[in-house]
Amino acid sequence: MKYDGSFRPHYLEEELHPMAKQSVADLDPTGKIVLVRVDFNVPQDSDGTITDDRRIRMAVPTIRSIIDRGGKAILMSHLGRPKGEVNPKLSLAPVAKRLGELLGKPVVLAADTGGKDSTEKAHALSTGDVLVLENVRFNPGEKKGDDASYVAGLAGLADAYVNDAFGTCHRTEASMYAVPKTMKESGKPAVVGFLVEKEIQYLSDAVGQPKRPFVAILGGKKVSDKIAVITNLLKICDHVLIGGAMAYTFSLAQGGKTGDSLVEPDKLELAKQLIRDGGDKLVLPVDTQCADDFSPDANKKIVKAGEIPDGFEGLDIGPDTATRYVEIIRGAGTVVWNGPMGVFEMPPFDAGTKAVADAVASATASGAITIIGGGDSAAAVEQLGYAEKVSHVSTGGGASLEMLEGKAFKTVDILDE
Repeated sequence: MKYDGSFRPHYLEEELHPMAKQSVADLDPTGKIVLVRVDFNVPQDSDGTITDDRRIRMAVPTIRSIIDRGGKAILMSHLGRPKGEVNPKLSLAPVAKRLGELLGKPVVLAADTGGKDSTEKAHALSTGDVLVLENVRFNPGEKKGDDASYVAGLAGLADAYVNDAFGTCHRTEASMYAVPKTMKESGKPAVVGFLVEKEIQYLSDAVGQPKRPFVAILGGKKVSDKIAVITNLLKICDHVLIGGAMAYTFSLAQGGKTGDSLVEPDKLELAKQLIRDGGDKLVLPVDTQCADDFSPDANKKIVKAGEIPDGFEGLDIGPDTATRYVEIIRGAGTVVWNGPMGVFEMPPFDAGTKAVADAVASATASGAITIIGGGDSAAAVEQLGYAEKVSHVSTGGGASLEMLEGKAFKTVDILDE
């Protein structure tokens, strides 16, 4: 059964090819309880106030698809790293409250995950109700992955399973893998949600069927975090632009001076190899904005790449680099961006990231497919006001990186074809 309700997301229409996996749109939830693994791992301030509810908002279409068609939804997620112990500061209570505000209806919170309280609350659900389970990582069975009692408790709560947690698709924790596997073994459907469908479609199309020129922009602190991504993208991209602190390791590998910049001395041979393999495809900064302190009031200099003086550290790409990158990005057919160009949270070291964000928005307006790969780059486009001006902002930094490396997800492979 295909759902064709008014809120059906635009990305399920003709512009994207259908996935091989069944989605929540193929599920008939009438009279059923549907267990949905979501990614509500949202940032909070010291008072527990949610500072960015994007991940909650992105799950709403899947939740509405279930409850507006006569189903009952049970949602489960992790939040932070409680290490198998109950931590009131990492409770999903604020998340359940915010979700209720977004849905315009009360959302109940269970005190456990598949235990007595959640089982009783699941049995009490009426059509259209939503129940949020407490943080799955409060239970040591979540990280363990194969705790039979924990898995059975969750699997027994519902009649069907939906994976809408792209941010954790690269992890085979119990709620992501063993629970749907167990539910499938007892004949229950296990499908993807709209968000996971959208994320995988965008990222797999970007890598497999890119509109050219295909430009990747990679920033962040460490070359070591992005080795596999750079290696894979150099095979399929027309240009790979490098920014962020990892650029200084490349600079040092070329014999440059990097002052007090963050570098990885043990990765110099690797950087040299990537430079050799990348040839003209690998585009490195030609200048750097550096400062003598990690502060907006520090003494600042713009120097050529590889000429950062002692006592100074690189904190952003320089203006000549930004101009060069903007020109390449604006002519792109597909753009994938993972990692900021500098310290985007601290003006004036946000200039390079801002220039790149503006160029990505311009490319989008000219018809390019533009994908922001989660994590800090997603935070940057949100903060700078460009999130609505690109094709897609991923909710999963680590997951999107693994997709760009060309890895498959066992958590998705196990779902119904």
